[in-house]
Amino acid sequence: MTAQLDALSFDGEPFDALLWSTPESLPPAPDPQQPTPADLEPLSTQDSRPAPAEHPPTPSTSPGADPVAELLGDVRAELVAAHLSAMDVQTAWQRRTLAALGQPATDKKPVTGQTYRVAAGYSPDSGITVAAQPGPASAMPEVRPATTMSAFKALALTTVTTLDATALASLVRGEIAAVFGPAYEQHGDNPAIRLTPTTHARLTRIAEITRHGGPWHRGRLRAEYEGPLDPTAVVELAWQAAQVFALQVGLHLCLAQARFHTGPDQSEVDLTRNATGPGELLLDVVQLDLLPRPWLRVNAELRHAGEVVARVRGLVLEIREAPGTPVGPAVGGVITTSFGRYSSTGERALLGELHMTHSARGDLGIALGPEFTAYAGRRATRMPNHGLQLCDRVMAVEGERGNLTAATSRTEYDSPADSWYYAETANASIPNVVYMETSLQSALLLGYFLGATLTAPEEDYSLRNLDGTATVLREVDLRDKTIHQTTRLLTTTVMVGAVLQSFSYELSVDGEPFYAGESLFGFFNETALANQNGLDNGAYVPPWQPSTPARTLDVAARRKKNNGVRSTSGHLALLDTVEVVDGGGKFGRGYLRAARPVAADDWFFAYHFHLDPVMPGSFGVEAVLQAVQEWALDAGLADGLTDPEFVVPAEVALSWRYRGQILADDREMTLEVHIEDVQRRPGRVRVIGEASVWKPGLRIYELTGVAVELRGADARPW
Repeated sequence: MTAQLDALSFDGEPFDALLWSTPESLPPAPDPQQPTPADLEPLSTQDSRPAPAEHPPTPSTSPGADPVAELLGDVRAELVAAHLSAMDVQTAWQRRTLAALGQPATDKKPVTGQTYRVAAGYSPDSGITVAAQPGPASAMPEVRPATTMSAFKALALTTVTTLDATALASLVRGEIAAVFGPAYEQHGDNPAIRLTPTTHARLTRIAEITRHGGPWHRGRLRAEYEGPLDPTAVVELAWQAAQVFALQVGLHLCLAQARFHTGPDQSEVDLTRNATGPGELLLDVVQLDLLPRPWLRVNAELRHAGEVVARVRGLVLEIREAPGTPVGPAVGGVITTSFGRYSSTGERALLGELHMTHSARGDLGIALGPEFTAYAGRRATRMPNHGLQLCDRVMAVEGERGNLTAATSRTEYDSPADSWYYAETANASIPNVVYMETSLQSALLLGYFLGATLTAPEEDYSLRNLDGTATVLREVDLRDKTIHQTTRLLTTTVMVGAVLQSFSYELSVDGEPFYAGESLFGFFNETALANQNGLDNGAYVPPWQPSTPARTLDVAARRKKNNGVRSTSGHLALLDTVEVVDGGGKFGRGYLRAARPVAADDWFFAYHFHLDPVMPGSFGVEAVLQAVQEWALDAGLADGLTDPEFVVPAEVALSWRYRGQILADDREMTLEVHIEDVQRRPGRVRVIGEASVWKPGLRIYELTGVAVELRGADARPW
């Protein structure tokens, strides 16, 4: 420094050079296990930080200079240099201290009672890094709780809902199947998926995992932790808990070569007070989905000695494949690599839940191959979504894309005991609508995968079921079972504006068939759909006209009482009243009529199909069966049976013809049933009939072999 200095002045506290010259006063050496201030900054800013200022050089003596002036200059320069060096040390100490608190070095506010905006980064090599910036709390996006229909379906079943320290250590080593069971085995496809070890605090025990718990009904986890709390530690604990939940529901099972990632949005941490020692963590899942890749958003609450000491809001965990890793079929539907999904028996799936979800409401190119990418944003053939999506995996396809003459596929569907339809059906097992939808969805998927709509890729095709016959082969309880289906393409007919395909199918569980049938599908463009004229060539054929007054069964009132033989409820409660004409109908055994209002906000339009809302034909059939169930109870057919319940009758072929659909702008669906026969066996009563369904001005469904059965607890097979 060459400038003359007569005095030095300082802002802030006086600097004690003697104090800072003692070794014990210096800041400790950096701990390699602790993040540096650079680690605590967002990754986007680390490379752009300015270089630290250099200390002013000490001037050297030049010939001819005044020795006294030079000495004073040297003293002043050394004093300034010493002061700046000391300030560097003090600044480093402050940064190190504040970094340990999880707080940027520029912040001077106290840690407790503060809200932090948190940007987190993660890599399997370095773990999670946290940048916490004090700031005001912001409004998190409002999220509606899940319903039974929109609830996330886990990719694997397990009875493991608690984890001790040994199990957590196994997850850190990536031994996921060893902890949760063989359904989680990926045969080395995901070596980087493992629980992240933490450096500030750690989970010591998972006390409970509830898949549909919490205020959003998407999941809840309770855990115990150890360690002092600061913003970094709080985020680490929430991150670990989110990882445990993600692993338990199997989010990683539908990808290969995947890694955990933090989400793009900042989360928030409220630190009420510092706390050290054991505590409790409560994590609630706010959002959970597979699109575009598996991810979840969580909130967490940390307690110490029963008092809430910290909260986390909006922490997002994502699972993404490594760059360049294929996630869907190649051109032509060719699949040469594993997508990470395996059956419970260890067989590699061709397509898994990620592909099925994309086929329902995501990128059809990921689901089926690049040829289908052009359908983005267009009305196109899609699978039903969420709770109506009843195919999980495609295990094998024998056939080639473009060859529509013959092909065979094998698919799987897991039917968890907590599925919505078990809770809402009147049946002892699954309702008829699930029998139909499960089998038909796998069939349509085969035709679509083979390229039925690629015969005219410029068209926007809608899928409609036209005809079918199906038979329950034996009574079976499908709770927590995997349904295996074999589907065969029988015929394909390509026409202008339409492609017709027929299939046969057989469903089995535990190696034994329980359901079989055949069905005809049509892929129709908009013009072909508009030309549908019902079952009677456009003429209006009204329901049967009784000559005697009808009486009314109050279905809604019986449902509300909830006693006696079980009623349908929730999404399956399709009828509120049924009109009965005793001794009426074409067979003189009884006649039933019912009407159901139709509104654009009826729940099924959102689930069947994306961008092409239509009531599933199987729900029209279900409404008919419910009318017959109510008649059977009203007729006293349950009297004398021990603990009677409804079952779908075995060895009765149900046949249907559809020539139109119930759409969102239709005002009403009307149905009628002609009771044909009542049959009895020890402990059982069976009712068989015929039925039709109307939309305003048009008869669109015709059904034969409509059958319901009441079974006593002590009944033998029919």
